[in-house]
Amino acid sequence: MGLVELVPGVSGGTMALVLGIYDRLILSASNFVQAAVSLVKRDQDASRAHFREVEWKLVLPLVLGMMLAVFTLAGPLHHFVETQEVLSRSIFLGMVLASLLVPATMVQRVTPRGSAAALANIALVLVIALAVFLLLGLPSARIEDPQWWVLIVSGAVAVCALVLPGISGSFVLLTVGLYEPTLEAVSNRDLGYIALFATGAVLGVATLVRALAYLLRERRRVTLLVATGLILGSVRALWPWQDGTALLAPEAGAWGIPLLAALAGAGVVLLLWLYERRSLGSTPEKQIADTAP
Repeated sequence: MGLVELVPGVSGGTMALVLGIYDRLILSASNFVQAAVSLVKRDQDASRAHFREVEWKLVLPLVLGMMLAVFTLAGPLHHFVETQEVLSRSIFLGMVLASLLVPATMVQRVTPRGSAAALANIALVLVIALAVFLLLGLPSARIEDPQWWVLIVSGAVAVCALVLPGISGSFVLLTVGLYEPTLEAVSNRDLGYIALFATGAVLGVATLVRALAYLLRERRRVTLLVATGLILGSVRALWPWQDGTALLAPEAGAWGIPLLAALAGAGVVLLLWLYERRSLGSTPEKQIADTAP
């Protein structure tokens, strides 16, 4: 999951869902937040009760593994993205397209039968995807020296990928121009940058994550349709051949290796998705149905 969070393709939430630990993570995160709130209110009994509900045997090794991945792989991944733009975008593109299976399958299972409902689903996905596609066509630039509040807001929004399957926190950073600066900060151990970003992430966990978990539980179909549209529209930013905001056609004979890279990226996601469906026997709806808001 730590490696996935570095890649603007598959979200940590999608990976947790594919691996069958999504509901356990969301419930643990919700209990941790409630424990912290109770502690601030000086309700120690409630705080201890919520802390006991956190599945520490899952959370602690997972957090440790994610931190190790982030701090050891940020540098090599940044170098790869910077020096192999076409190849890296191809891999990410394949991962994004394959990850559409997760929200699409979930939507299908919670959609009422009938052609009218199916057409409404398709229409909403296409409208969202078109809006995102057009927005990503607007000129954007890398933010070289972001303000402190920008880092906090970006951290809060990016951490939503931990709860909303299909939305990549790294892709959010890529679209706002903070992906490479954040990788550089982690690689260079820029503690000031990391502290501000982490502050935003904590605020995001305490607010946005719980709100999104509520939407997934109470307004699941619409939320998943919006997520699917966001993913589909986001592929514009990952098209391997670009010149600023213009999408270019590949040169003759230059598309073979990028195509193989995209297929390899998609293959990794498909294998994990098939593993979860066949070996664990769990379904996305079952995992989300009982999550606390």
